[in-house]
Amino acid sequence: MKNNEILTEIRDANLNYLMLARQMIRADRASAIFRLGLPGGLVDVLDSLSSAQVIRLASSNMMLARLRFEDEAIIEILASQGRDISLATTHAALLMAVQPVEGKQ
Repeated sequence: MKNNEILTEIRDANLNYLMLARQMIRADRASAIFRLGLPGGLVDVLDSLSSAQVIRLASSNMMLARLRFEDEAIIEILASQGRDISLATTHAALLMAVQPVEGKQ
């Protein structure tokens, strides 16, 4: 994959993430804070961005979203094929609930 293609993919992923995050924030702020793993102040900033600011931010050459899993056990739980998906998701949510919100460590 060429560098230009990678940058285009990063921009698209960033834009999708920002649009989804804003939709989640507007639908249920408390749930969005938990699911996104972001502090309330950052959630407020994301919600207040104009469309032009979202596009400018999405055009960064760095991924804006990152894996929240500090513990490989969470990834293993979610990826395991032998478990009931609802049980695995609940177990992972419980493990993630005890992790500090990004920026509040």
